[in-house]
Amino acid sequence: MFVAFEGVDGAGKSTQVRLLGEHLERNGREVVICREPGGTSLGEELRKILLDPGSGDLQPEVEVLLFMAARAQLCNKVIRPELESGKAVISDRFLWSSVVYQGVVGGLGVEEVLSIGRVATRGLLPELTFLVDLDPAASHSGLDDGDRMESRGIEFQRRVRDGFLALAEEFKDSFILIDGGASIEQVHQQVLDALPQEQP
Repeated sequence: MFVAFEGVDGAGKSTQVRLLGEHLERNGREVVICREPGGTSLGEELRKILLDPGSGDLQPEVEVLLFMAARAQLCNKVIRPELESGKAVISDRFLWSSVVYQGVVGGLGVEEVLSIGRVATRGLLPELTFLVDLDPAASHSGLDDGDRMESRGIEFQRRVRDGFLALAEEFKDSFILIDGGASIEQVHQQVLDALPQEQP
């Protein structure tokens, strides 16, 4: 099983990744949790560059290629081998983040970013993507002391949210929409209710 969580910064994705991992482990599954960008030595170095406010105003073309390099390494070194060994993989963000941040908001285009993504992942996509939807005004995003992505302001985060919602509508078979405004426990239950029946 390979699932990912997407959404605006501060929507509670990381918490839900952890809770799902704990649930699966309690039910006998071996679980690997990864984050994007990161998860490998190369990925963590690229993460520092991408999220460091000191990196300045990186153009969308630069961002997408750095993210894809980190993603390719993560797929090759972690996700694909762990899936082949029978483990469940849960990712805190994946390809859809690049599609929204650089493709929609950054203006590179959805199909263009998906094309690059197909090369980086060699076609590997999550079986399910949980979109934790939350109004950026209610999240912890848009803070001046956040990382380079988080500190772009509330209007940027609203455009990100709109981008995710548009993708979830266009690619309905890939997304499960989750109400991120509910309590942590209620959000977790929404995730469990949406898991395929054959999963524990």
